[in-house]
Amino acid sequence: MGKLQSKISFHTTKYRADGSAGQTGPTGGSPQHSPAHSDAVTSVAALKPDLCVSGGRDKTVAVSSWRSGAALRRFIGHEREVTKVTSALDSSRVFSASRDKTVMMWELHGTSGPSQHFPGHDLVVTGLAVSPDASQLCTGSRDNTVCKWDTETGECLGRAAISRNLVTHLCWVPGEPYIIQTSEDKTTRVWDSRELQVAHTFPAKQHIQTCCDVSQDGRYCLSCSSGCAGHGAEATLWDLRQTRGRVCEYRGHFQTTTSCVFLPRSPTLAPSIATSSSDSTVKVWDQDTAGRG
Repeated sequence: MGKLQSKISFHTTKYRADGSAGQTGPTGGSPQHSPAHSDAVTSVAALKPDLCVSGGRDKTVAVSSWRSGAALRRFIGHEREVTKVTSALDSSRVFSASRDKTVMMWELHGTSGPSQHFPGHDLVVTGLAVSPDASQLCTGSRDNTVCKWDTETGECLGRAAISRNLVTHLCWVPGEPYIIQTSEDKTTRVWDSRELQVAHTFPAKQHIQTCCDVSQDGRYCLSCSSGCAGHGAEATLWDLRQTRGRVCEYRGHFQTTTSCVFLPRSPTLAPSIATSSSDSTVKVWDQDTAGRG
């Protein structure tokens, strides 16, 4: 590995709090850009292969280029911090949730104002999942409810409430009418979006489930846990076809694991996942063996 690394020219950049950039590797002429947000970034999601969308404490939603780092569009409309952002990949629609209890839809090539509102939750909205064709949206909140919406009309198509189901995250299963949801009640649920009913609940964990993700082939889902001092903070792999229990666990973080994602598949690498944590680390794992890369 040392010989391989010695042949690669690395280019690294250190970003300072004021948004300026300083080179820590070979010098280059990469452009510097103003920050997309004026306060902490709270959520980020892929929009298109070369674009991402982010939300922040500054109440704004920004669309930025992966390649250049430049903020291309900025949407303003929420009255409080943006908690979640999402989009159907390759869609021109962006969705954002906020502590103001609302969800908004924005058009990438439209005006700077929202093209649709989705009011109806009684507390902060903490989960967003959009169908692959962007025709339907599911939202979850700390008010213990999950709602389904028609994105064209803004009509609420269904509302389901479960006691103590404080939603932390939602994600749509590719090619299926199912939605994965994590909760502060320590469980991960699978919802059938057609009737907005729980199709399956995985065995409860020992800690709050903070985030979830689904593999691109729709076969597996991930959830991750809160934790402290090395207790908890694991990520768990579940099989969506054989919903009897966990397939694998990934342990190594010392504080709450805040996010977990399946990494894009590569023909030359084993399937991998990544986790981030309040312990200031990001870890990459072999999906099958739980070995760290």
